Amino acid sequence: MEEQKNKIDEKETDEEIVYQIFDKVFKKVITLSAKAVVNLINGLFGTEYPLDSKISYNWTEFEDDRLRRILADTILTINGTHSYHMEAQMEKDNAIVFRVFDYGFQHANRMRVMDAEAGTYVLRFPQPVVIYLYYEGIVPDIYTLTLEQNNGEIMCEYKVPVVKVQDISAEELSERKMIVLLPFHILKLRQLIKKKTIGEALPELKRVINDDIIGNINRNVELGNIELEDAVKLKKYLIALRQYLSRYHKELEAMKDMTDESFMTDVDILCEKWHKRLDDKDKECQQKLDEKECQYQQELDEKQNIIEKLQQEIEQLKLQKA
Repeated sequence: MEEQKNKIDEKETDEEIVYQIFDKVFKKVITLSAKAVVNLINGLFGTEYPLDSKISYNWTEFEDDRLRRILADTILTINGTHSYHMEAQMEKDNAIVFRVFDYGFQHANRMRVMDAEAGTYVLRFPQPVVIYLYYEGIVPDIYTLTLEQNNGEIMCEYKVPVVKVQDISAEELSERKMIVLLPFHILKLRQLIKKKTIGEALPELKRVINDDIIGNINRNVELGNIELEDAVKLKKYLIALRQYLSRYHKELEAMKDMTDESFMTDVDILCEKWHKRLDDKDKECQQKLDEKECQYQQELDEKQNIIEKLQQEIEQLKLQKA
């Protein structure tokens, strides 16, 4: 009995670690540069916001049934007007639509619109989406929650579309400019390892990490869809996910060198970029100092000329007085 309890506790601990790692990484990727996040919103919801749009974050905290304090929802507001609600999942959750509705309602209630004289009251829900980073089994393409009265009359249907990252190729993620989701593409390796031996899977593992993930991240830096700083952080998150997966799939340790090398290459580039900025700033400061020094010297020369002229006038006055 004790052994069975220990196994259950161990499983719950592993599930909690899985949740925390992927929850933290997801929260981090959606707080990258405005350019990267706006591209994600445009890719997920089919919008066309300019890349310099203003993003506001609406975080809500709660404690789950195991008293873990977690960030419950991710609701972003673009340009102070339109809100978007993203929920990331690692496994199928039949109750997710209720939570999304609840979080959406809480947000709408905080932003409610009232016109008592006209008798108009509006709850404007954020546009929702559930993002399955990984799942096994069957997940619907859309969740539908029906709101009805006691008499069976349907009030409305609340629909939440589903995005299944593992069903989207790295190329499509890149084309839709949802680059911040590329690190989660490594989860496809779990299926690959289950189907093949490490010897058979290794070439494909390398291709997925080198070409599909790192390659597309690099290309999007060149295309200007994300900042270099975003790329460095995305590869850092990729390393974190790989390290987690390596706990259960030792084969992935073979990927360590290529992710670390790519990360260090970007760090070198980033350092070089900042050194150049510092050098440029030093040159700019030196130029301003030189200009100021030149200006001061001109003013000093002018004052010296005035002093000499005054001295000459004094000498002339002395001669006249004599």
